Amino acid sequence: MDLARTEVTEAAVRKDRRGSAARLGLIALPVVFFAAFFAYPVAAIVARGLKVDGAWRFGRIGEVLAQSDVRHVLWFTTWQALVSTVLTLLIALPGAYVFARFDFRGKQVLRAAVTVPFVLPTVVVGTAFLALVGRGGLLDELWGVRLDTTVWAILLAHVFFNYAVVVRTVGGLWAQLDPRQEEAARMLGASPWKAWRQVTLPALGPAVAAAALMVFLFTFTSFGVVQILGGPTFSTLEVEIYRQTSEIFDLSTAAVLTLIQFVAVGAILALHAWTVRRRETALRLVDASVTARRPRGAGQWALLGGVLVTVVVLLMLPLAVLVQRSLDAPGFGYYRALTRADGGVFLVPPIEAIGNSLEYAVAATVIAVVIGGLAAVALTRRDAGRFVRGFDALLMLPLGVSAVTVGFGFLIALDEPPLDLRSSWILVPLAQALVGVPFVVRTMLPVLRAVDVRLREAASVLGASPWRVWREVDLPMVRRALLIAAGFAFAVSLGEFGATVFIARPDNPTLPVAVARLLGRPGDLNYGQAMALSTILMVVCAVALLVLERLRTADRTGEF
Repeated sequence: MDLARTEVTEAAVRKDRRGSAARLGLIALPVVFFAAFFAYPVAAIVARGLKVDGAWRFGRIGEVLAQSDVRHVLWFTTWQALVSTVLTLLIALPGAYVFARFDFRGKQVLRAAVTVPFVLPTVVVGTAFLALVGRGGLLDELWGVRLDTTVWAILLAHVFFNYAVVVRTVGGLWAQLDPRQEEAARMLGASPWKAWRQVTLPALGPAVAAAALMVFLFTFTSFGVVQILGGPTFSTLEVEIYRQTSEIFDLSTAAVLTLIQFVAVGAILALHAWTVRRRETALRLVDASVTARRPRGAGQWALLGGVLVTVVVLLMLPLAVLVQRSLDAPGFGYYRALTRADGGVFLVPPIEAIGNSLEYAVAATVIAVVIGGLAAVALTRRDAGRFVRGFDALLMLPLGVSAVTVGFGFLIALDEPPLDLRSSWILVPLAQALVGVPFVVRTMLPVLRAVDVRLREAASVLGASPWRVWREVDLPMVRRALLIAAGFAFAVSLGEFGATVFIARPDNPTLPVAVARLLGRPGDLNYGQAMALSTILMVVCAVALLVLERLRTADRTGEF
């Protein structure tokens, strides 16, 4: 009997050891990846800015904050993020209700169209609004009104970019709320407004807060939109970090601004995580398919019409004007000009940026799926330790930490063996993959957590190795989520600009970098080529999104 107990104990110990080894093996590569290509470059540029003769100069933080222009940047960054968030909520919440509660023809197509702006690169968004409100834009031609280099252009572009965040996040939960609770309040004498305010709004509160925090995060770290539309008048922290590093070469000030943004983003992400936990545990939901119905009465049809007008004017019109401006030259002249390298802007024809972007995006997608997939599997294990669970929060940091800092950090840190990569093509995909990994993890985690753990245990008992368990149990169930994650990573990598602008070589520009360089040069030809390249980039991103929507239709979970 004692011998049998000893054997059972030893078997349990061996199983625990195998589990620990497998967990460490899964998380090892993601940890090394983030340490080498995120933590190390960011730490290197901060240290370069705050160290003088080997001594830290933390007093520099107070000196930078005492500068009036820096305080103005901090104030404008926070102010425009708050106003952009409020405007986005006011404009997008009616759309969230319509998509959640109404069933109408073309709903899925309209949902995909609403999501297109979110996956567009910020450079394309800025260019689209430049075509609408800038020099020679539609408003300029019709009424002589120019809004570029004004705060209104920035705010409207941010609403355009983040409209889908509110519709998807709030609308997904709204569709699953039981409408009978509000109907019961109406039967007890409450007015429609009072019933919504006292019953539905408290239930939606966590989702609204989560959406608001995401919008605030995206607008707080805005770069491409402000860089193109703000001109020299307006500057966010991200734009100022870029200016301090690439134009003034003041690494000390850039390092201080990076630290400030890092602290602010960390606080926002912590608040966002707390809000998401509340949303997941505070409500009992119903099947979303039974809550949507055709609009009834003039008021609901008017609401649907208002949302459609908003989508057309705010979301579709800038993109349509972008396409129209790219066709201004007779015979597709701007597109044909992309095949020539005689404009003095590039060492190669701008059309080559398309192939470069696709190659980089494919490589970045492979890296992001491998790293993000391993991290997601490690995070779903029941025996995951505190370190592994804490790593989940760290995976989100690349979405908020200055991409400009990461890109410039690559140049500073990865310049000597064994990580001398400054002349290597892989540098761009590595930077793009950093942004893609969080999307892969967030897409795969819910599906992996839904897999019945008893299936894995049964396979293990029958002698299957951890790799075989993953290949024959998990993979068939998460294949669709894996494809969706890859699509997100591809779209995000295709439009990455903040880090790529530093590390893309002049003879291998990406599409966003090529657009920004063309916009930075005077002349109608350069402006038209920028519109043409932006249109091409928009079409590629839209195709990727349509493929995503096709994959999602069989597995609608209400999550963004």
